[in-house]
Amino acid sequence: MSNPNNYDEAGNFIGGFGKGDNWKGNASGRPKGSKNKSTEAIRKAYQRLTEDNLDNMSTWLAQVAQDSPEKALDMMIKLSEYVIPKLARTELTGQDGEDLFKNVKFDFGPDVNDKDERVEE
Repeated sequence: MSNPNNYDEAGNFIGGFGKGDNWKGNASGRPKGSKNKSTEAIRKAYQRLTEDNLDNMSTWLAQVAQDSPEKALDMMIKLSEYVIPKLARTELTGQDGEDLFKNVKFDFGPDVNDKDERVEE
């Protein structure tokens, strides 16, 4: 039961445990990086299902590719997300956070909108 001291003057519950409250949980919470038991069981079952059906998956993928190579490629990309971890985007900066590309300039030829430099064919 919550302690009456856990309420503000308006009677709103402000949370926490007051003096005399008995709480028998893990005060630190779940250790960082530990897995939920249900999630771990589901992952293992899915992994086992996938491993047991690798030959079938290749056959199914080939069947899909006969009608739609694009769909087969899309399926392969989606499946790869479960095998190959996604990489985080990395920003490159110079010393003191300076932009490395501030002086980089690309010259792709004449501006197609510049009528003076346009080459007519």
